[in-house]
Amino acid sequence: MKILILKPSSLGDVIQALPVLRLLKCHLPAAEIFWWIDSNLAPLLEGDPDLTGIVRFERRRWAAPRHWPEMLHSLRWMREQNFDWVIDLQCLARSGAFAWLANGKFLIGLDEVREGARGFYDVAVRRASFHTHAVDWYLAVLPRLGVPVHNHFQWLPERPNVATSVQSKWPTAGARWIALQPGARWPNKHWPAENFAELVRLLAKDFTGQRFAILGGVEDKPLGEMISRGAPERCLNLCGQTSLPEMIEWLRLCRLMVTNDTGPMHVAAALGKPLVALFGPTEPRRTGPYGHLDSVLRLDLPCSPCLKSHCTYEKPDECLKAISPAAVFEHVCRQLNSA
Repeated sequence: MKILILKPSSLGDVIQALPVLRLLKCHLPAAEIFWWIDSNLAPLLEGDPDLTGIVRFERRRWAAPRHWPEMLHSLRWMREQNFDWVIDLQCLARSGAFAWLANGKFLIGLDEVREGARGFYDVAVRRASFHTHAVDWYLAVLPRLGVPVHNHFQWLPERPNVATSVQSKWPTAGARWIALQPGARWPNKHWPAENFAELVRLLAKDFTGQRFAILGGVEDKPLGEMISRGAPERCLNLCGQTSLPEMIEWLRLCRLMVTNDTGPMHVAAALGKPLVALFGPTEPRRTGPYGHLDSVLRLDLPCSPCLKSHCTYEKPDECLKAISPAAVFEHVCRQLNSA
Protein backbone atom coordinates (compact mmCIF):
# COMPACT_ATOMS: atom_id res chain seq x y z
CA MET A 1 0.00 0.00 0.00
CA LYS A 2 1.36 3.42 -1.06
CA ILE A 3 -0.23 6.65 0.12
CA LEU A 4 0.40 10.30 -0.77
CA ILE A 5 -0.82 13.11 1.52
CA LEU A 6 -0.94 16.64 0.14
CA LYS A 7 -0.79 19.39 2.75
CA PRO A 8 1.94 21.83 1.73
CA SER A 9 1.24 24.71 4.12
CA SER A 10 0.94 26.50 6.47
CA LEU A 11 2.75 25.50 9.68
CA GLY A 12 -0.43 25.34 11.76
CA ASP A 13 -2.34 23.50 9.04
CA VAL A 14 0.38 20.87 8.67
CA ILE A 15 0.47 20.31 12.43
CA GLN A 16 -3.31 19.93 12.49
CA ALA A 17 -3.16 17.40 9.63
CA LEU A 18 -0.60 15.14 11.33
CA PRO A 19 -3.23 12.98 13.11
CA VAL A 20 -4.26 11.73 9.64
CA LEU A 21 -0.73 10.44 9.12
CA ARG A 22 -0.55 8.92 12.60
CA LEU A 23 -3.82 7.02 12.24
CA LEU A 24 -3.04 5.80 8.74
CA LYS A 25 0.21 4.35 10.04
CA CYS A 26 -1.52 2.85 13.11
CA HIS A 27 -4.06 1.08 10.90
CA LEU A 28 -1.69 0.23 8.04
CA PRO A 29 1.76 -0.22 9.63
CA ALA A 30 3.28 -1.63 6.44
CA ALA A 31 2.07 1.26 4.27
CA GLU A 32 4.57 3.54 2.54
CA ILE A 33 3.35 7.08 3.18
CA PHE A 34 4.70 10.21 1.47
CA TRP A 35 3.86 13.86 2.18
CA TRP A 36 3.77 16.67 -0.39
CA ILE A 37 4.92 19.80 1.47
CA ASP A 38 6.24 23.27 0.81
CA SER A 39 10.04 23.11 0.84
CA ASN A 40 10.19 25.81 3.55
CA LEU A 41 8.29 23.52 5.91
CA ALA A 42 10.04 20.29 4.93
CA PRO A 43 12.28 20.29 8.07
CA LEU A 44 9.10 19.88 10.09
CA LEU A 45 8.64 16.36 8.68
CA GLU A 46 12.19 15.27 7.93
CA GLY A 47 12.98 12.05 9.77
CA ASP A 48 9.37 11.52 10.85
CA PRO A 49 9.05 7.87 11.92
CA ASP A 50 5.72 7.39 10.10
CA LEU A 51 6.83 8.78 6.74
CA THR A 52 8.60 6.92 3.98
CA GLY A 53 9.52 10.15 2.24
CA ILE A 54 8.82 13.81 1.57
CA VAL A 55 7.86 15.31 -1.80
CA ARG A 56 9.00 18.94 -1.82
CA PHE A 57 6.75 21.55 -3.40
CA GLU A 58 8.98 24.40 -4.57
CA ARG A 59 6.20 26.96 -4.86
CA ARG A 60 8.32 30.08 -5.28
CA ARG A 61 10.98 28.45 -7.41
CA TRP A 62 8.51 26.80 -9.76
CA ALA A 63 6.75 30.11 -10.39
CA ALA A 64 9.58 30.87 -12.86
CA PRO A 65 9.18 29.10 -16.24
CA ARG A 66 12.88 28.19 -16.32
CA HIS A 67 12.27 25.86 -13.38
CA TRP A 68 9.21 24.12 -14.83
CA PRO A 69 11.31 21.08 -15.88
CA GLU A 70 11.92 20.46 -12.16
CA MET A 71 8.18 20.53 -11.52
CA LEU A 72 7.54 18.13 -14.39
CA HIS A 73 10.22 15.81 -13.03
CA SER A 74 8.48 15.81 -9.63
CA LEU A 75 5.11 15.06 -11.23
CA ARG A 76 6.64 12.26 -13.27
CA TRP A 77 8.11 10.75 -10.11
CA MET A 78 4.74 10.87 -8.34
CA ARG A 79 3.01 9.16 -11.26
CA GLU A 80 5.64 6.42 -11.30
CA GLN A 81 4.89 5.57 -7.66
CA ASN A 82 1.44 4.27 -8.60
CA PHE A 83 -0.10 5.45 -5.32
CA ASP A 84 -3.07 3.48 -4.03
CA TRP A 85 -4.52 6.47 -2.19
CA VAL A 86 -3.94 10.18 -2.77
CA ILE A 87 -5.32 12.39 0.03
CA ASP A 88 -5.56 16.15 -0.60
CA LEU A 89 -6.00 18.03 2.68
CA GLN A 90 -5.22 21.45 1.17
CA CYS A 91 -8.30 21.59 -1.09
CA LEU A 92 -7.04 24.38 -3.33
CA ALA A 93 -7.04 24.32 -7.12
CA ARG A 94 -3.25 23.96 -7.14
CA SER A 95 -3.15 21.01 -4.73
CA GLY A 96 -6.16 19.40 -6.40
CA ALA A 97 -4.44 19.57 -9.78
CA PHE A 98 -1.22 18.07 -8.42
CA ALA A 99 -3.20 15.36 -6.66
CA TRP A 100 -5.04 14.50 -9.87
CA LEU A 101 -1.83 14.54 -11.92
CA ALA A 102 -0.26 12.09 -9.45
CA ASN A 103 -2.63 9.57 -11.07
CA GLY A 104 -3.28 7.47 -7.96
CA LYS A 105 -5.86 4.71 -7.91
CA PHE A 106 -8.16 6.61 -5.54
CA LEU A 107 -8.23 10.36 -4.85
CA ILE A 108 -10.01 11.82 -1.85
CA GLY A 109 -10.06 15.43 -0.69
CA LEU A 110 -11.99 18.06 1.21
CA ASP A 111 -15.13 19.66 -0.19
CA GLU A 112 -14.12 23.34 -0.24
CA VAL A 113 -15.98 25.45 -2.80
CA ARG A 114 -13.65 28.44 -2.90
CA GLU A 115 -11.36 27.12 -5.66
CA GLY A 116 -13.20 24.16 -7.14
CA ALA A 117 -10.60 21.56 -6.15
CA ARG A 118 -13.36 19.01 -5.45
CA GLY A 119 -13.78 18.60 -9.20
CA PHE A 120 -10.50 16.64 -9.22
CA TYR A 121 -11.54 14.13 -6.54
CA ASP A 122 -13.19 10.72 -6.60
CA VAL A 123 -14.66 11.55 -3.17
CA ALA A 124 -14.97 14.99 -1.54
CA VAL A 125 -15.57 15.19 2.22
CA ARG A 126 -17.70 18.09 3.39
CA ARG A 127 -17.11 20.02 6.60
CA ALA A 128 -19.84 18.88 9.00
CA SER A 129 -20.67 22.46 10.01
CA PHE A 130 -19.21 25.96 9.89
CA HIS A 131 -17.78 25.50 13.38
CA THR A 132 -16.30 22.04 12.80
CA HIS A 133 -12.65 22.18 13.83
CA ALA A 134 -10.07 21.79 11.08
CA VAL A 135 -8.57 18.70 12.77
CA ASP A 136 -11.94 16.96 12.83
CA TRP A 137 -12.52 17.87 9.18
CA TYR A 138 -9.18 16.39 8.15
CA LEU A 139 -9.88 13.25 10.18
CA ALA A 140 -13.25 12.86 8.43
CA VAL A 141 -11.47 11.49 5.35
CA LEU A 142 -10.33 8.40 7.26
CA PRO A 143 -13.70 6.62 7.75
CA ARG A 144 -14.20 6.92 3.97
CA LEU A 145 -11.01 4.85 3.65
CA GLY A 146 -11.99 2.32 6.29
CA VAL A 147 -9.49 3.73 8.80
CA PRO A 148 -10.76 4.06 12.40
CA VAL A 149 -10.38 7.39 14.22
CA HIS A 150 -9.08 7.45 17.79
CA ASN A 151 -6.60 9.41 19.88
CA HIS A 152 -4.12 6.67 20.75
CA PHE A 153 -1.09 8.18 19.03
CA GLN A 154 1.75 10.60 19.71
CA TRP A 155 1.10 13.75 17.73
CA LEU A 156 4.70 15.03 17.71
CA PRO A 157 7.29 12.38 18.60
CA GLU A 158 10.36 13.72 20.36
CA ARG A 159 13.57 14.22 18.40
CA PRO A 160 16.32 13.45 20.90
CA ASN A 161 19.09 14.83 18.69
CA VAL A 162 17.24 18.14 18.29
CA ALA A 163 16.48 18.29 22.03
CA THR A 164 20.19 17.76 22.74
CA SER A 165 21.07 20.52 20.29
CA VAL A 166 18.65 22.93 22.01
CA GLN A 167 20.16 22.17 25.41
CA SER A 168 23.69 22.71 24.12
CA LYS A 169 22.93 25.97 22.28
CA TRP A 170 20.87 27.70 24.99
CA PRO A 171 20.83 27.80 28.80
CA THR A 172 17.73 25.65 29.27
CA ALA A 173 18.73 23.58 32.30
CA GLY A 174 17.66 24.45 35.81
CA ALA A 175 15.03 27.01 34.77
CA ARG A 176 11.27 27.05 34.46
CA TRP A 177 10.29 28.44 31.08
CA ILE A 178 7.16 30.08 29.71
CA ALA A 179 7.02 30.46 25.92
CA LEU A 180 5.72 33.71 24.41
CA GLN A 181 4.64 33.99 20.77
CA PRO A 182 4.07 37.69 19.94
CA GLY A 183 3.91 37.39 16.14
CA ALA A 184 1.26 36.20 13.70
CA ARG A 185 0.72 36.32 9.95
CA TRP A 186 -2.19 38.79 10.12
CA PRO A 187 -1.35 42.16 11.73
CA ASN A 188 -4.73 42.20 13.48
CA LYS A 189 -3.92 38.90 15.24
CA HIS A 190 -1.21 40.61 17.29
CA TRP A 191 -1.77 41.22 20.98
CA PRO A 192 0.30 44.40 21.55
CA ALA A 193 3.97 43.78 22.37
CA GLU A 194 3.77 46.28 25.24
CA ASN A 195 1.06 44.08 26.77
CA PHE A 196 3.35 41.06 26.52
CA ALA A 197 6.05 43.14 28.25
CA GLU A 198 3.69 44.06 31.07
CA LEU A 199 2.66 40.40 31.41
CA VAL A 200 6.34 39.44 31.73
CA ARG A 201 6.78 42.08 34.43
CA LEU A 202 3.82 40.76 36.40
CA LEU A 203 4.90 37.13 36.12
CA ALA A 204 8.53 37.88 36.98
CA LYS A 205 7.37 39.68 40.10
CA ASP A 206 5.14 36.86 41.36
CA PHE A 207 7.06 33.77 40.18
CA THR A 208 10.64 33.54 41.43
CA GLY A 209 12.98 31.88 38.94
CA GLN A 210 10.50 32.04 36.07
CA ARG A 211 12.11 32.66 32.67
CA PHE A 212 10.61 33.52 29.29
CA ALA A 213 11.49 32.16 25.85
CA ILE A 214 10.25 34.53 23.15
CA LEU A 215 9.62 32.66 19.91
CA GLY A 216 9.07 33.90 16.37
CA GLY A 217 10.65 34.58 13.02
CA VAL A 218 13.30 37.14 12.10
CA GLU A 219 10.57 39.70 11.52
CA ASP A 220 9.46 39.31 15.15
CA LYS A 221 12.85 40.16 16.64
CA PRO A 222 11.91 43.82 17.42
CA LEU A 223 8.81 42.52 19.23
CA GLY A 224 11.05 40.22 21.26
CA GLU A 225 13.31 43.11 22.17
CA MET A 226 10.35 45.19 23.33
CA ILE A 227 8.94 42.33 25.40
CA SER A 228 12.32 41.65 27.00
CA ARG A 229 12.22 45.08 28.61
CA GLY A 230 9.58 43.74 30.99
CA ALA A 231 12.31 41.69 32.74
CA PRO A 232 15.57 41.80 30.77
CA GLU A 233 17.42 39.32 32.96
CA ARG A 234 14.61 36.76 32.66
CA CYS A 235 13.97 36.85 28.89
CA LEU A 236 15.61 34.99 26.03
CA ASN A 237 14.77 36.48 22.63
CA LEU A 238 14.82 33.50 20.25
CA CYS A 239 13.08 35.25 17.34
CA GLY A 240 14.77 34.22 14.11
CA GLN A 241 17.23 31.91 15.90
CA THR A 242 15.48 28.52 15.96
CA SER A 243 14.73 26.00 13.24
CA LEU A 244 11.24 24.50 13.11
CA PRO A 245 12.35 21.31 14.91
CA GLU A 246 14.15 23.41 17.55
CA MET A 247 11.04 25.51 18.10
CA ILE A 248 9.06 22.32 18.76
CA GLU A 249 11.60 21.05 21.28
CA TRP A 250 11.66 24.45 22.99
CA LEU A 251 7.90 24.23 23.45
CA ARG A 252 8.24 20.68 24.72
CA LEU A 253 10.45 21.83 27.60
CA CYS A 254 8.32 24.91 28.46
CA ARG A 255 5.70 24.64 31.19
CA LEU A 256 3.18 26.93 29.44
CA MET A 257 2.72 29.10 26.35
CA VAL A 258 1.08 32.51 25.87
CA THR A 259 0.39 32.98 22.20
CA ASN A 260 -1.45 34.73 19.44
CA ASP A 261 -3.41 32.66 16.92
CA THR A 262 -0.50 31.30 14.90
CA GLY A 263 1.30 28.09 13.92
CA PRO A 264 3.33 27.46 17.11
CA MET A 265 0.07 27.63 19.08
CA HIS A 266 -0.97 24.42 17.31
CA VAL A 267 2.40 22.87 18.17
CA ALA A 268 1.80 23.59 21.87
CA ALA A 269 -1.68 22.09 21.64
CA ALA A 270 -0.31 18.99 19.89
CA LEU A 271 2.24 18.61 22.70
CA GLY A 272 -0.51 18.88 25.29
CA LYS A 273 1.04 21.98 26.84
CA PRO A 274 -1.00 24.34 29.01
CA LEU A 275 -1.50 27.57 27.11
CA VAL A 276 -3.31 30.87 26.94
CA ALA A 277 -4.33 31.62 23.36
CA LEU A 278 -5.35 35.19 22.51
CA PHE A 279 -8.02 35.37 19.81
CA GLY A 280 -9.54 38.35 18.02
CA PRO A 281 -10.59 38.16 14.35
CA THR A 282 -10.57 34.36 14.03
CA GLU A 283 -12.98 31.67 15.19
CA PRO A 284 -11.39 29.34 17.78
CA ARG A 285 -13.99 26.63 17.24
CA ARG A 286 -12.71 26.27 13.65
CA THR A 287 -8.99 26.88 14.05
CA GLY A 288 -8.26 27.20 17.75
CA PRO A 289 -5.87 25.03 19.79
CA TYR A 290 -7.37 21.57 19.34
CA GLY A 291 -8.51 20.04 22.61
CA HIS A 292 -7.66 23.26 24.47
CA LEU A 293 -10.52 25.60 23.59
CA ASP A 294 -10.98 26.34 27.28
CA SER A 295 -7.55 27.99 27.09
CA VAL A 296 -8.73 30.60 24.58
CA LEU A 297 -9.09 34.18 25.81
CA ARG A 298 -11.20 36.50 23.67
CA LEU A 299 -13.61 39.43 24.00
CA ASP A 300 -17.22 39.38 22.94
CA LEU A 301 -17.43 42.26 20.46
CA PRO A 302 -20.14 42.68 17.80
CA CYS A 303 -17.53 42.37 15.04
CA SER A 304 -15.57 39.42 16.41
CA PRO A 305 -14.81 36.99 14.92
CA CYS A 306 -14.82 38.80 11.58
CA LEU A 307 -12.48 36.30 9.84
CA LYS A 308 -10.80 39.21 8.06
CA SER A 309 -7.10 39.99 7.88
CA HIS A 310 -7.66 43.75 8.23
CA CYS A 311 -9.70 45.44 10.94
CA THR A 312 -12.58 47.73 9.91
CA TYR A 313 -14.04 48.25 13.38
CA GLU A 314 -14.47 51.81 14.68
CA LYS A 315 -11.81 51.06 17.31
CA PRO A 316 -9.05 49.35 15.28
CA ASP A 317 -7.97 45.95 16.64
CA GLU A 318 -10.05 46.47 19.76
CA CYS A 319 -10.77 42.73 20.00
CA LEU A 320 -7.15 42.16 21.08
CA LYS A 321 -6.04 45.55 22.37
CA ALA A 322 -8.80 45.52 25.00
CA ILE A 323 -7.55 42.26 26.53
CA SER A 324 -5.57 43.54 29.50
CA PRO A 325 -2.25 42.12 30.74
CA ALA A 326 -3.93 41.66 34.12
CA ALA A 327 -6.59 39.42 32.56
CA VAL A 328 -3.96 37.33 30.79
CA PHE A 329 -1.90 37.15 33.99
CA GLU A 330 -4.94 35.76 35.81
CA HIS A 331 -5.44 33.09 33.12
CA VAL A 332 -1.75 32.16 33.17
CA CYS A 333 -1.84 31.73 36.96
CA ARG A 334 -4.95 29.59 36.68
CA GLN A 335 -3.32 27.38 34.05
CA LEU A 336 -0.13 26.98 36.04
CA ASN A 337 -2.06 26.07 39.17
CA SER A 338 -4.26 23.55 37.37
CA ALA A 339 -1.24 21.99 35.68
